[in-house]
Amino acid sequence: MRECSRLSRRAVLGLTAAAFPLSMATEASATTVVGGERLARTGVQVRGASGLPGKLTARSWLIADCESGEVLAAFNAHRRLAPASTLKMLFADTVLKKFDRTERYTVKDSDVSDVPAGSSLVGIKSGLTYTVDQLWQGVFLRSGNDAVHVLSHMNGGIARTVAEMQAKAEDLQALDTHVVSPDGFDHPGQISSAYDLSLFARHGLKDADFRGYCGTRTADFPAGGKKTFQIQNTDRLLTGAWGLRTYDGLIGVKNGYTSNAGNTFTGAATRGGRTLLVTVMHPATGSNAVYEQTAALLDWGFGHGRSAQSVGMLVDPLSEGGASADPAQGRKAAPAGGAPGSDSGGPSTGRVAEGAGLTALLLAAGAAMMVKRRRRAAAAATAEADTEVARVTETAGAPGPGSTGAAGSTGTAGATESGGRHRR
Repeated sequence: MRECSRLSRRAVLGLTAAAFPLSMATEASATTVVGGERLARTGVQVRGASGLPGKLTARSWLIADCESGEVLAAFNAHRRLAPASTLKMLFADTVLKKFDRTERYTVKDSDVSDVPAGSSLVGIKSGLTYTVDQLWQGVFLRSGNDAVHVLSHMNGGIARTVAEMQAKAEDLQALDTHVVSPDGFDHPGQISSAYDLSLFARHGLKDADFRGYCGTRTADFPAGGKKTFQIQNTDRLLTGAWGLRTYDGLIGVKNGYTSNAGNTFTGAATRGGRTLLVTVMHPATGSNAVYEQTAALLDWGFGHGRSAQSVGMLVDPLSEGGASADPAQGRKAAPAGGAPGSDSGGPSTGRVAEGAGLTALLLAAGAAMMVKRRRRAAAAATAEADTEVARVTETAGAPGPGSTGAAGSTGTAGATESGGRHRR
């Protein structure tokens, strides 16, 4: 009996191992991925076009047609990373239309007392009165966390604004995004992705005020009394600062930097009636690298990229009739380090079921062979073997731990580190 039991385990495990690759469910195995399953793969995704820039060091990037939403090329599009001040695009998507531009507001100490130390500031002073228009200039041009906090308190407070931003992200189907603060400052768990940031920008650019603010180069800002001081947009492709030339046709959108996130940028440009949208996250080195790589991708899009075939889509918001993606599946397909990639994009849930069924067939065949070879085994031993086969078959057919949504983590260690500083 012991020998028969031992052989049954050996046969079962051997057959299970043979069928295991077919039943294995990876983190990229979900058939429902926001924007298309190909965007869940690692590595460069492009079809029908060549000539992509050769020195792209960003951890994640995406280029899309802003009007149609077609993704022309991408690299780790759903990789979850710290967004820095590019998250302010979602803040604007959420709050911008709530207040009239001419509305005036006198700032209280409590409106700016919770601005994190080390934040980028436009220079708002308690006791001064500002128009909503001026506050948004502070948000877009100087990436001012003080302006964000004032508008958030006007909106009912930081907690309410964060909750509304998260709800807005879900409506936009930006399922990689977790909002902790409205300003994008480094906080544990605050993450987004190149795909989501592109959704935020595309949605925002449909609004004339959003488009106007992100494309404004300079503005006069109140300094008290009748005095003003000039503020300049920190988008270097828009202003040509720090040794960079302005990018022809650039219309925005938003840059960001923290010591944790590094440089992150979403930019859009129009040429020949076509608007392209690029997001670049966390280039390897250099403060200008995020702009240089954005410009290189835009150049490719307006050139070689004209023949590119879509590798995915920037989906429409649910509130505007966008087709719903399963949130659980969407999150499953976007692990912090990037979903495993292959030419086939990983097995689908159908293939997982297929693999499980094949496993069962192989195990059943093995059990039959074992019974034939062991005709003299006792009936009890045969029953024991059948029980063992059934138990292992059930285990082999179940998805592994990696298929339950490991992507729901907050990303790399760097993506949860706090204490970053906002800069240009």
